[in-house]
Amino acid sequence: MDMKKLIAVMLMGVATLTGCKTTTSYIDASDTKTNVTAGLSYADFSKAANEMADEMVASKLLTHPQADQGGRYILYINNIENDTMQRIDTDQLVKSIRVKMLNSGKFLVTTAFGEDDASTKMRALKDSKIVKKSTVKGDNQVYAPDFSLSGKILQRNNTLDSGDTRIEYYFQLSLTNIENGLAYYEGERVVGKVADGDTVSW
Repeated sequence: MDMKKLIAVMLMGVATLTGCKTTTSYIDASDTKTNVTAGLSYADFSKAANEMADEMVASKLLTHPQADQGGRYILYINNIENDTMQRIDTDQLVKSIRVKMLNSGKFLVTTAFGEDDASTKMRALKDSKIVKKSTVKGDNQVYAPDFSLSGKILQRNNTLDSGDTRIEYYFQLSLTNIENGLAYYEGERVVGKVADGDTVSW
């Protein structure tokens, strides 16, 4: 084969490979029909979070007795346990819930206990020689929470007769009244998927 023919064949091969490449494009991350994966997706988190947040916002038990005067319950986000085969950040579920509940105008969320220790650290500045003492936030000012939100995400895999795998994800949430220890809300959402038996869901 002469050099011209060799170059032509190589160029055709490059063109074929280039034509098979998937181009980068935007997708609708909330689409639960066309962008399906065996693992948990943004759409799965968003759907579960929004539905349960809507239930909490609509609950009459969770309406502050002074709501007409702007009264709002304060929520503390407790542990959301990941009991799946995937390395997922449960903050994704929590964040969606927090945003929706805050935007409802019925709740406030405290981050002063574990999540953001700035409230404690900044008060320690009263002993600093370079900080103006009158600007340091005082004691007896941080609000304690009224409710604690906790939950779990579970995964259960089952093999079907066809050899495919049925994967179920359970989103479970509990909202506990800290004063009396009673659960004022219990919610669960199940996301089920069927994938090829060789599909890895973690």
